[in-house]
Amino acid sequence: MLLKNLKIARTGLRWNSSGVQASRSKARASPLTGHYVGFGLLAVTMTGLVYNDDMRQRTVETFLIAERVGVVAIATARCFAMYLKTLNREYDTKEEYYQALSKTHKQAAETTLQALRKNGGIYIKLGQHVSAMSYLLPPEWTNTMVPLQSECPESSLEEIKEMFEHDMNISLDDYFLDFEPKPIGVASLAQVHIATLRENGQKVAVKLQHPSLERFVPLDVELTAMVFNAMKKVFPEYPLTWLSDELRQSIFVELDFRNEAENAKITADYFKDYKSLTALRIPNVHAAKRRILVMEYVSGTRLDDLEYLDKHNISRSDVSSCLSHIFNNMIFQAGFVHCDPHHGNLAIRALPKKKNGHNFEIILYDHGLYRKIPSQMKVDYARFWLAMIERKPDQMQKYGKKFSKIEDESLFPVLAAALTGRDFEHALSGNIATPRSEKEIEVMKRALTDEGVLLDLMALLASVPRIVLLILKTNDLTRHLDEALQNPLGLERTFFIMATYCARAVYADDTARLREKWSIFSVHRLVGSVTALWNLYSRIFLLTLYDVVFYLRELL
Repeated sequence: MLLKNLKIARTGLRWNSSGVQASRSKARASPLTGHYVGFGLLAVTMTGLVYNDDMRQRTVETFLIAERVGVVAIATARCFAMYLKTLNREYDTKEEYYQALSKTHKQAAETTLQALRKNGGIYIKLGQHVSAMSYLLPPEWTNTMVPLQSECPESSLEEIKEMFEHDMNISLDDYFLDFEPKPIGVASLAQVHIATLRENGQKVAVKLQHPSLERFVPLDVELTAMVFNAMKKVFPEYPLTWLSDELRQSIFVELDFRNEAENAKITADYFKDYKSLTALRIPNVHAAKRRILVMEYVSGTRLDDLEYLDKHNISRSDVSSCLSHIFNNMIFQAGFVHCDPHHGNLAIRALPKKKNGHNFEIILYDHGLYRKIPSQMKVDYARFWLAMIERKPDQMQKYGKKFSKIEDESLFPVLAAALTGRDFEHALSGNIATPRSEKEIEVMKRALTDEGVLLDLMALLASVPRIVLLILKTNDLTRHLDEALQNPLGLERTFFIMATYCARAVYADDTARLREKWSIFSVHRLVGSVTALWNLYSRIFLLTLYDVVFYLRELL
């Protein structure tokens, strides 16, 4: 605006004859007056910048904000131009169109990647979110964003010390006996250092939010929303506003580490009774502030480090089973779900002797993002999976639509494929217990280049409730982990474990409905209770039988 005003003023002096003449006639009396005024203003401004910290800080922040806005605006304009050029061209063959669209996806993703790297912060978080949606978005986008999983900028020790003293009212050196200056992990929102408490000598992990986020997150959230709203206007067929909506809803919750401390405690208390099924370990929290979290230090190795598992004689199928119990329990029983279970938030460590039937512990970190699943949605989701496993297409469609709140029947095949991570043929037939073949993977990749499928997918993602998107994300991430483990028992056992939780959720709902509708002495209630019990235990019996067969197969 300042440059624009200067340009207008300059133009006015040059071309407005009467104004110029008047100005010049006055200027002849003292030709250097204007220069003196200009130099005076410049001197006052520079003096303010040198001696006024607040003014200097505001000026620096203004330039930084302008730079961030510029990065986003330029990247957005370039991507728009790429897609408009590709989509408005005419092609001789469908294959030529697919190739052009794939190339554009790749170019746009690379342009976006550079912008996300440049701005950092929640833009890195957004890129990580995209990279995790490999079953939902074109591979050109998801694969390009993968480097962001391990390329997060590190905050300086000076910034960390200043923030710590401000938030904790005590210096870093007075609080800790020892503090490792190099973080053991750096994420998009925070970094983690190892330290030793001065009060008792306990070794702890200290999670510290990047101080710069305090200034830029509100702006970045609005910028992201503006970009996706602009995309919706230019490309109404490809609505992506759900991404910015989810970011707006979740980011401020994640940035308050007191929420994370509470979630960790709730989850740890809940899973105390399920150690034999889950082998789950959640670090205890020592202290929590809005931007600082001090917790028990529990080290581990990546869950998919197969060499480590084999070296310590840890059963891959046992690890897979525990993972399945953890997240299916969260979804179908607790209804309180960890929504970011990627490789960096899960670890495994070997135990010198067995504990709760396992020679390992699965460590779950980063409890900043949890969601509660509404009771009816949880039951409808369970009924959908039971219908899928029992291959009942009509029931699948009925409960899939109820669970996801979609009204357009044409979107159901896309929903089934997104939930299962399988192609349409396998998803709609319920044939999902076998591993994906290379051919199926290729079919799925090609499907995401088909304009009709892509339009349906975008419509689906834009219409389902936000909690459904997070469940889809959790499904994708846990499926990736399970595949990375190369479980010798295959996917069948994973689905059987899930089916057990689904059966129990449905049984609880059936009996609750009977209690509401009929008195305790009613024949209808008695018959309904027996039927519900039979459905539950017949399913559990079959699942237990399959489990025994798989166990014996692993031994042999």
